[in-house]
Parts: sequence; structure tokens; C-alpha cells
Amino acid sequence: MGRKKAALSGQLADMDLRLLRVFKTVVECGGFTAAEIQLNLANSTISNYISDLEKRLDMRLCERGRAGFSLTEQGQTVYNATLELISAIDQFKNTINQSHHRILGDLHLGFAEHMLGAHNSDIVKALDRFSQLAPDVNISISIMSSDEVISTLLNNQIDIGITVTHQSYPELTSLHLFDEEMLLYCGQSHPLFIREDKISAEELRQYRFVESPRLMPGREIHPEMKLWNKQAKAHHQEARATLILSGHYLGFLPRHLVSNWGLENDLRPLLIEQYGYSNQFKAIWRNRQKNQLIIQRFTECLSESTI
Repeated sequence: MGRKKAALSGQLADMDLRLLRVFKTVVECGGFTAAEIQLNLANSTISNYISDLEKRLDMRLCERGRAGFSLTEQGQTVYNATLELISAIDQFKNTINQSHHRILGDLHLGFAEHMLGAHNSDIVKALDRFSQLAPDVNISISIMSSDEVISTLLNNQIDIGITVTHQSYPELTSLHLFDEEMLLYCGQSHPLFIREDKISAEELRQYRFVESPRLMPGREIHPEMKLWNKQAKAHHQEARATLILSGHYLGFLPRHLVSNWGLENDLRPLLIEQYGYSNQFKAIWRNRQKNQLIIQRFTECLSESTI
């Protein structure tokens, strides 16, 4: 009886690496559909790639269907091995970069939504400097909510995040970039919009609020906020603004964003001195990176741009 042929015989080809990178993204996104935007590929194409990889490895890597996406035991093994392989490749590039004038590799940035409206010049300057310094580096940018930036960074899905941080993480390094003014707003049809007399803290409790990151339990910046009637959740700015504009909710928005959207006549800030606050935006990255040289160069560009 003949010995079974190895599933991955011969050399590892570029196509194998592409298939493994697609598989890695699908796993980290939690399924084919969720990975479409990240990969810029149709669901059917992603499915074909995963099928090709399963044939190449002679393994069933994942279950997909009505029950949802899940990894098989072999799929988990392949995913872990893929992380090791990609890390080794990136480390090789990093070593070559350090002994050569050219900087090669990839840089994945994660930005909090609508961040550029406030201080886009600092980010644009940094990208300009970096693109001149490292023209061969492939840059990709993802836009997400503030909390998602941190989670994707901790899960090794992005290299550098720019967001608001509410706590410190020992495994992350940070660089302060700029501040953002946050104000409590009501819409034009809200009863408080035309009020000219002083609004009391007790009266505010009668109205409904949109929960945002700084209104979450334990994150409130003012003791009174713990007593507010938070009946809606919208951690994305645009969704929150929509609820506030309906006239039924109060909520926090960046002052610059209200101005950029041309909503200064439709939204009124309330009790600025009492409840207004500032968000501190920081660049954050892991202390030990597989592509350390690229990370170091880009954060240097950010630091120079904010001087």
C-alpha cells in the first residue's frame, strides 16, 4: 500500500501566498461577506479562492452556510501557521529594509471616522512625507468607529491606529496628535432648541439621549450623565447626528463636524460650559511590530507634521 502524498508538495508559490492572505482576511473578518470590502473582491471570487486553497492543502478549512462561518480544527491550524508565515515574510522584508536604502512592505492604517475634518492637514502632511520617503510601501486605510480602531490594532489587523483612547494599554505606544471639541446638541424640532432661559440638570433627565462612547457605563465624563435616559445607541457620528436631527434625542457631536456638514442652523449646542469636553486623538501602535521600520518611519512623519 503506497504512502499518501503530502498535501502541500513542491515549493510555496506566489499564488499560495495570495490564497493564504485571502483566507487570513476572511477569518479575521468573520466570513466571506464581511471580507468583501476589505479584500475588494466579490463573494463568489472569495469562495473560489478558499475552495482552491482547500484543494491545494487537501483540507476542509471552514464551514460556511446558513449556520454562519466557522473554522474547522484544520482551518485553525492553517490560520495559525499563516500568521507565522506572514510574520516571517514581514520580518525578512524588515531585515532587508534595514540594510538597504529602499523600504519595502505594507502599511495598514485605521482611522476613526470623520477624523480628517478637524485636522486633516496633519495627516495629509504625514502621508506626503512618508510617500516621498518610502514610495515602494503599499498603504491601505480603513475607516471605522473609535473603539474598532483599538480592537483591530490589538487583533493585529492594522499597523497604526488614529483614534480617541479612553484608557492606556501596556502593549501599545501612543503619540498625541490633536484635540476635538465635543458638544451636547439638540435638533431644531426638539423642545429645548428655542429655550432661552437656563436649562437645569434635573430637566435634562426628562429627555432621551443617544448613547455614545463617553456616555457608556464607566466612561461618563460628568456624574450627572449616569442619570440620563439613554434610549438609543449610535457610536458612529453620522448615525448619532441622524437621531439628534429627528428632534427626539440629545447627543454629543464634534463641533467641527456640525460645521462641516452645514448643520449649525439645524443643531443647537446646550450647556457648553457644563457638559462640553475634548477628545484627545492619538496615533497608537503595538510596541513590537513585524514591520517595525515602516511603523517607525510613519510615526516619525506624524510627529514632524504636528510640530
